[in-house]
Amino acid sequence: MNKKTKILLVEDDPNLGILLSEYLVAKGNECTLRTNGQEGFETFVKGTFDFLILDVMMPVKDGFTMAKEIRGIDKDVPILFLTAKSLKEDTLQGFNVGGDDYMTKPFSMEELLVRIGAILRRTQGNEEQNQGTYNVGTYQFDFNQRLLINGGDEQKLTTKENALLKLLCKNINGVLERNHALNAVWGDDNYFNGRSMDVYIAKLRKYLKKDGNVEIVNVHGKGFKLFVK
Repeated sequence: MNKKTKILLVEDDPNLGILLSEYLVAKGNECTLRTNGQEGFETFVKGTFDFLILDVMMPVKDGFTMAKEIRGIDKDVPILFLTAKSLKEDTLQGFNVGGDDYMTKPFSMEELLVRIGAILRRTQGNEEQNQGTYNVGTYQFDFNQRLLINGGDEQKLTTKENALLKLLCKNINGVLERNHALNAVWGDDNYFNGRSMDVYIAKLRKYLKKDGNVEIVNVHGKGFKLFVK
């Protein structure tokens, strides 16, 4: 792996987690460690990651559930599962919820590194998107700088506008489910947060109105779609 890969590692065994994290950093990557699926999911939606390593058996939220929720808002980020189990049913479930690969403990760290590299070569698409920059029609959205740029015009985004637009961009021309967006950005899908999100969607529509080929549309009963012609 030549470029510095941003890895989110979610592993509830503290010794293994620290060992893996230190190894991945020593090999030239950035690594963020979390110890349960809920913390892992919250960290994912607030940041920009190139690769996820998820333990399957974890407290609060297991790896399969976390992966399923992530696939609701991001179809592309590579996911590798770690598990103490080797049952065929578990392997199949891992792939069914959107995993790219599967390793059974104990495993060789060298093999893990090779697997990560192979998956990244197979799955990496737009290099700009991996760096947190998205092209949306005539606009450029810089997630890390919280900027929406159109020609010489720059719109500074609030934290929630930024997070919401990122979810829409990750799912361009696909449906962003309402409940996923609420849980990811607000942490709760209650009625009041839903009303708040509608206000933010209206703001994003206003920011994007200079390009007639870009539109945020409501998908009845499901959520929103960032439609780019």
